[in-house]
Amino acid sequence: MIVTISHLNWGTISETLYFQMMYMNNKKFRTITTNLIYCITLLSVLTACETKQKGDVITNANVTEVLSQYAKDNTEKEVLIETDFGNMRIRLYDETPLHRANFVKLIKEGHYEEGEFYRIFYQFMIQGGDFDDQLNYMIPSEFNKKYIHKKGALSMARQDDDNPDLKSSSTEFFIVHGSPYADYQVETEISNLGLTLTDEQKKIYMTQGGYMSLDQKYTVFGEVIEGLEVIDKIASVKVYNEDKPLKKIPFRISVK
Repeated sequence: MIVTISHLNWGTISETLYFQMMYMNNKKFRTITTNLIYCITLLSVLTACETKQKGDVITNANVTEVLSQYAKDNTEKEVLIETDFGNMRIRLYDETPLHRANFVKLIKEGHYEEGEFYRIFYQFMIQGGDFDDQLNYMIPSEFNKKYIHKKGALSMARQDDDNPDLKSSSTEFFIVHGSPYADYQVETEISNLGLTLTDEQKKIYMTQGGYMSLDQKYTVFGEVIEGLEVIDKIASVKVYNEDKPLKKIPFRISVK
């Protein structure tokens, strides 16, 4: 049987060590035991904090139920991403409640404490998350024709293989960089991709820019409302192996 830290009764262990220490005259032993009790006490506190911090465990079977309830209980719609290149303020959409709830939940639970932007494609996107700490569930897609992959769009990444319903990753996200389209390019993409865009959306792609081929294939669930220039700076860093930044780009993220 594998015993984890959370399964140990630190109070009992500390008490046992304490009484052993009281009846031992060996000064060296007493010093070591005192240090052990201190470490055990610290571990017990950290374990208790971890237990309080984590919410319901999400699986593919209960993802909709858990996130729907979490969305009702946690109504925050604004997120701040801080980087060495500047800050980005992001508005999350009500119309994508599962993605909004999932993102807020992960932030509040500290999932992105080691997060970084680890994939960089100039004129395409910057992808972030904690690649070494991905979770074992996917989020049902929430495509909404109201939201497009314009510059600054916040969207969830996903796996291509064995994913016919185009479900989203539970943890990895990207922010669109893109580039402006000429009017004829917009019409060509609409025809080739089978998209239906409003005149306003066409105008956005021609002026602000974005990446049209992502529409209705990845779920857009928010947008950068302050700090679009930060995307330009991050997207322009030097990379190797096509998309990996030469220097790490960590971020700090919080719910506002």
